[in-house]
Amino acid sequence: MPQVDRLLGLRSGTARRWIDGYVRSGRTYDPVVRQCHTGEEMATWGEFVETRLLAEYRNAGIPIINMRPAIAKLRAETRSPYPLAQSANFVTPHGKELVQWVQEQVCLQEELLLVVVRSGQLFMADPVEIFVNAVEFDNGTAVRMLPDPELPDVKIDPLRAFGEPAIRSVPTEVIAEQIRAGDSEEMISELYELPLEQVHAAVLFEKRRCA
Repeated sequence: MPQVDRLLGLRSGTARRWIDGYVRSGRTYDPVVRQCHTGEEMATWGEFVETRLLAEYRNAGIPIINMRPAIAKLRAETRSPYPLAQSANFVTPHGKELVQWVQEQVCLQEELLLVVVRSGQLFMADPVEIFVNAVEFDNGTAVRMLPDPELPDVKIDPLRAFGEPAIRSVPTEVIAEQIRAGDSEEMISELYELPLEQVHAAVLFEKRRCA
């Protein structure tokens, strides 16, 4: 799962621990994302999306493993294998009420809350709002991700470019490599039939990622 770590900016091995669990000092820790340890090396798209949301909580000061009971209960209540990848759980009144109820049932720590009460109303917690704004949904299901919402032309699509950040189907890394090799943005624009501003966005994305 190194690709997940790389795409989400996680420390090496983090995605594997969150998705499939781990053993440390003889103690077994259950996965946060999967229902149980499988040993499967490849992450599904749904697992990748849920890990993207968990990544927003990495600096909460609370172990991410504590999110497991809430995800498991949401999975059971919604009958969805990937409840965190469904926008309805965060943007609809019923979904937010369900999430709040689940949080209360499992006594989820304040630092890990998915929805919060403000002025008597339910709102997405800040990490969830960041996540929702970085994902494109189709009929409520996450289908594409924006690795940098400031550059919306750059997308991660499991059906294109092997799930790597790309403009349409051209990986941003390929574009950046051609620039480093001396090709001009105009030449690349013509080669891949991309607007010049999209080529520029790809180059800027890779510069930010490598910074």
